[in-house]
Order: sequence, then structure tokens, then C-alpha cells
Amino acid sequence: MQIGLIALAVTFTAAASAATGHFSGDSRRGAAFFRDQGCAYCHPVRGQGGRQAPDLGVRGARNYTPALMAGLFWNHAPEMWSAMAAQRISRPLVSREQAGDLFAYFYSVRFFDAPGDAARGKRAFESKRCAACHGISSAADPAAKPVVAWKSLEDPLSLVQQMWNHSGQMRASFKERKIAWPQLTSQDVTDLFVYLQNLPETRSVIAEFAVPDPSAGEALFRERGCLVCHQGRLNLQHRAVERKTLIDIAAAMWNHAPGMIQPPPRVEPEEMRSIVGYIWNSRFFASTGSAARGRNVFSQKGCAGCHNDGEAPKLKGRYDPLDIVSALWKHGPAMLEQMKAKNVAWPRFRGDEMSDLVTYLNTDR
Repeated sequence: MQIGLIALAVTFTAAASAATGHFSGDSRRGAAFFRDQGCAYCHPVRGQGGRQAPDLGVRGARNYTPALMAGLFWNHAPEMWSAMAAQRISRPLVSREQAGDLFAYFYSVRFFDAPGDAARGKRAFESKRCAACHGISSAADPAAKPVVAWKSLEDPLSLVQQMWNHSGQMRASFKERKIAWPQLTSQDVTDLFVYLQNLPETRSVIAEFAVPDPSAGEALFRERGCLVCHQGRLNLQHRAVERKTLIDIAAAMWNHAPGMIQPPPRVEPEEMRSIVGYIWNSRFFASTGSAARGRNVFSQKGCAGCHNDGEAPKLKGRYDPLDIVSALWKHGPAMLEQMKAKNVAWPRFRGDEMSDLVTYLNTDR
């Protein structure tokens, strides 16, 4: 049975394009925007809202990238505009910041993580030997905290921080008991999170999640000694992490702990937020598609006919999926009318085509 995680109140800073710097995206503002602009009239979220369109909180085909989500927005836009006109709902002019709020809201309902399974999470809690020390209501080991005392259930970033700080003590305990260090996949961590959040003892926990401006993360990354190893090919800013969610990072840091200089440097919650923000945040909205394929998409979808050879503005600058969503809502209806007048079909994006297109737009053309 697929069980969704508790909805998160998300505030995070996403890296903006070179021209605009950083901005804040807040899931609470995103949820309000989603509701106030009439999206919830058709799309319910976990049963709350209309019935004309799929429930966005329980769909199984998640694990989207931001570029894929932007492509879905684009594909669905004509139908959305038509439905809004039929219901006499004013079409919003979505700013870049509002697009960021929407993406934060979609992050909060787990659109960027693979769905978790509580039954698998229970099996992982036992097979990975978590239950050997951590009980649910009371700990099996006096040195370990029971699950009900885990503040990390309130916040995925707190989970990353607690797993990291806990690794040194765990390593010593495992060595003493002659237990091999358990390797966790991101799916394992997701399943564990779902299982532990949906226990009767923890179900009332209200999860909150905030990623601050990552500007302080670079200094902390250096001060904690991370740069001693993470240079050259191990430089994390140069490695492709577009598809890495925070759960992916939690699993990777846990698996990496035994190979670290011991003991691993202790990191406080706000420090972990900044470090993870530095590593993850800017890359999450980056597109690492193929510029060559993107050039073909630009031509085949008819973009070049207007933006290179027609009256539409030339597309110059730096772009990411948030720019695409904002531009879609600001200029899309006029584009649609012009395309109808010319008997040109509205372009649809499949797979990684939007990521390829954004990558191409960011090249020097």
C-alpha cells in the first residue's frame, strides 16, 4: 500500500538565474496561491478540493524533476486556461517568486520524491537493525532514543543532520556488536520515513521543513573539513545532482559515514541546512539535459519559427524551470491564440525534452 508522507510546511531558497540572484519559495504561500487562483477547484490535494481532475496528493507517478514538472505545466496549460475561463476564474500572471512558491508546495506533497511504502519501511527498520537499539515508545538500548523522541520526524533536513551526527556513535556500536554497516538506498530512507511518520505514536507530528539561503554553506563546508577530500573529481558542486532529493542526500551521507575521517565532524541543525543548501539547492533547479537535443526540440516544437525567425522576442539570458512556468502563465495565452490563428498545434513535451530545451537556451547561441 502506498502511503503519502505528512504534508510539509516548506520554506526553501532556490538558486535563481544569474540575472536575478536568490529568492525564497514557501510552500505555505504556494498552497494559498494554489487555492486562491482556483487550481483546487479542479485538482484536490489529499481529498481536499474539486473532483474534476486527479488528486495531486495521492498520485503514484511522482519522483519528478523540476524540468519535468515545468513540462507538465506546459502540456496541461491550454486545458487549464479553458477550464478557468469556463468557471470565470481570472488567469493569474505568475511571477518567478510565485512559481517558486508553487514548486515548494509541490515539494511539500512529495512530488519530487518516489512514493514511500510503510510496509517496506517496517521491514527495513528491522532488517537494517534499527530496531535492535531504537524501540518505538521505549529504546531497547539505554544509549539510543526511541522513535517517539526523534525530532527528525518533523523535518527531512533534521533527518539528514541527525543521521550524520549519529553515525559516529552507531559505527562504534556496530563494531562492538560485529554488525556490518547497513547501506541505505534513498527508497529505504523514504520507506522508513513513511513508516515512522505513520505510526500511531507519531501520526500527530506536524512536519516542517526549511532550507535557508545557502550562501553560508560554502564557508561551513570548508570549516568542517569537507574540502580536504571533496576536491577535483570529488567536488560536489561539479557532480550532477539535478535528480537528487534531500532523501537521496540523507542516504548518501549515511552510506559515506564509515569512509569519513573519524569521527565525522558534528554539525548543528542550522549548519546542516546551510551545507545541504549549498550542495543541493542550486543544482536542484539546474537542468543537465543535452544542448544538442534541446536545439532539435527548439526547432521541432516550433519555437524557432517565432523566437528566431518571427516577431517573438529572441530568448537570451539564463533560464531554469521556474522561468519557464512564469513565462508560460504570463505569455502563454497570447502564444496559444497566435498559434491557433496560424493553425499550429500547441507543443507538448515528453520525458527530458524540457530539460534539454532549458539546457539549450542557456548556451551561447
